Amino acid sequence: MRLTVKFFAAARDITKMENCVLIVPDHATPSMVLDALFNDYPRLSQLKDYLRVAVNWEYVPPDHPLAENDELAIIPPVSGG
Repeated sequence: MRLTVKFFAAARDITKMENCVLIVPDHATPSMVLDALFNDYPRLSQLKDYLRVAVNWEYVPPDHPLAENDELAIIPPVSGG
């Protein structure tokens, strides 16, 4: 199954990408995608306890089922004013 992953703020800085396309198993969840990304980008795992994920513009829990062509946003905490 194909999905687009978008990276924001510190996640974008760590991966050096705004987005990428991943091929994942049919039963994939955001948690599974994050685990794979933590493996590929170990520094990203430093944000593990603070990341939020959204699928198709809606915040979802880590075990949310993903579907073909979903857009998964990786959103770390942000600050500023």
